Amino acid sequence: MKIELDDLSRLEIHALLNEHLRSMRALSPPESVHALDLAALRRPEITFWTAWEGALLLGCGALMELSLTHGEVKSMRTPESRRRTGAGRALLMHIIEVARQRGYERLSLETGSMAGFEPAHQLYASAGFVDSGPFGSYVADPNSRFMTLGLRP
Repeated sequence: MKIELDDLSRLEIHALLNEHLRSMRALSPPESVHALDLAALRRPEITFWTAWEGALLLGCGALMELSLTHGEVKSMRTPESRRRTGAGRALLMHIIEVARQRGYERLSLETGSMAGFEPAHQLYASAGFVDSGPFGSYVADPNSRFMTLGLRP
């Protein structure tokens, strides 16, 4: 598996991000969908990576800088057909390592609170994320679960 910085230009990535948005919209009410579209992921404060096995896309994930000491995990997605292959964990660990290299003190994320998000909850908890309150511009929402990871310098 190779994780690479991505410019969001390949059609495989567009398809995966469309799958991600469709899934989030199917699982959550519109006001609780915080997934970013292609244009939003191209903002300068966001770094986006993909994981590949040869020409096969295994997943994606992004890191958004909220401040000089705080980052947010965004757009974590593995295609339905590639779940449970380790790509999601590899991408998450890569994002955590980059956040540490940048000197962030905290890494946070928002995910859905419904049962369909349980695999994500388990992945994040296994990496050390704990439940927290809203951060950044988020507000309390029964459809959202907020988690954070303290990063030691």
